[in-house]
Amino acid sequence: MAEAPVPYDVVIIGGGPGGYNAAIRAGQLGLKVACVEMRATLGGTCLNVGCMPSKALLHASEMFDAANSEFAKIGIEVQPKLNLGQMHKAKDDSVTALTKGIEFLFKKNKADWIKGRGKIVAKGKVEVTAADGSVQALEARNIVIATGSEPTPLPGVAFEAGKVIDSTGALSLPAVPKKLIVIGAGIIGLELGSVWRRLGAEVTVVEFLDRITPGMDTEVATAFQRTLTKQGMVFKLGAKVTGAKPVKDGVELTVEPSAGGTAETLKGDVVLVAIGRRPYTDGLGLETIGVTPDKRGFIDHDHFKVAGQVNEGGVWVIGDVTHGPMLAHKAEEDAVAVIDTIAGKYGHVDYALVPSVVYTFPEVAWVGQTEDQLKAAGVAYKKGKFPFTANSRAKINHETDGFVKVLADAATDKVLGVHIMGPQAGEMIHEAAITMSFGGASEDIARTCHAHPTRSEAVRQAAMDVEGWMMQA
Repeated sequence: MAEAPVPYDVVIIGGGPGGYNAAIRAGQLGLKVACVEMRATLGGTCLNVGCMPSKALLHASEMFDAANSEFAKIGIEVQPKLNLGQMHKAKDDSVTALTKGIEFLFKKNKADWIKGRGKIVAKGKVEVTAADGSVQALEARNIVIATGSEPTPLPGVAFEAGKVIDSTGALSLPAVPKKLIVIGAGIIGLELGSVWRRLGAEVTVVEFLDRITPGMDTEVATAFQRTLTKQGMVFKLGAKVTGAKPVKDGVELTVEPSAGGTAETLKGDVVLVAIGRRPYTDGLGLETIGVTPDKRGFIDHDHFKVAGQVNEGGVWVIGDVTHGPMLAHKAEEDAVAVIDTIAGKYGHVDYALVPSVVYTFPEVAWVGQTEDQLKAAGVAYKKGKFPFTANSRAKINHETDGFVKVLADAATDKVLGVHIMGPQAGEMIHEAAITMSFGGASEDIARTCHAHPTRSEAVRQAAMDVEGWMMQA
């Protein structure tokens, strides 16, 4: 029998970056809050099987690759040996420390963690089913849906442990595959493909489109693909996977041109399906509040309040399960905005200024609009560009692949987009985001003194180039 309902100001379903930040913020504002999470640990996909473990492997594999290829050039003689078990342990230890850190923040801010699977059963009511089957009833003035997303499966390609895997499986392979085939040339596929290439795998990337990284500025994507190819990745673009057949020593993929044509067979030890993610709403009980996700599975909202609900019950939605970039930091911004709104404060997120980062080497980062978007919209713009081959810090560190591109309004000089491919791009993009959030001009960046020698000078030089006064470092 269900326990008596426990009243809360806010009940959050999902303990990922959106959910746990919402819970912490609610606690900071003095709201009585509970966060329902079905995993054994808090942190959601990002901390457990996404952002954090992938970055741990990206960092470790980058060090391994550098030891094999770059150290000798700068006078360091080593003979590195891969200990994959220890690499996984270091990754797992980091993940454990991070998830425990979230538990500490919950306790500090008096946020309750209710362990189990949450389901909306009526206006203001959530039932939580624990792992042992017991059920707990919760009541709340506000319910926040923060259930995130899951890997999108590919029709005709069934998952099989150790052979046909998703991004979670790619984080824990027990051995380096001789041949890895990645289906999907998006951010996740290229990051995880980079990890295993550095550790010794032959990596082939199959992509339905005729380009990599959809959404990235085309000029940057072209240069990025060229660099990854130089590193050893093989790309088969404009190609459609129509089937996968596990065999004794691997997987055979049937691939044909996206536009139609003769099929071919590719064989790999392991196939990684990384064609994107889809909202996770399984068993959430949306029908009880009269809500139907759209055809892609997203829950619509009106300033975070769930659109279309029959009863006004204060149901809100944040993160991957609703529209906007499917990024952890976007979910975090949603979380703060929705809790501030619930608390009577002002909550807002500018989705046009959410940065994106690809954590390969070199990194790629961007914020704002691409040249493709500006051209399509008929916006008159100016462009400044600066290569890392001319940046002093990049040259002395042997990190010269890539460039910075600044796009500004032709009439007002307002910065419309900044795109960086190069070392530490993910760290450098934020001065662009700040400039744009205040409506700044390229001249504002160009006339701001940057320390020398730093990689960030490339951003300034690109801004200077918007008006044609770039100076080679």
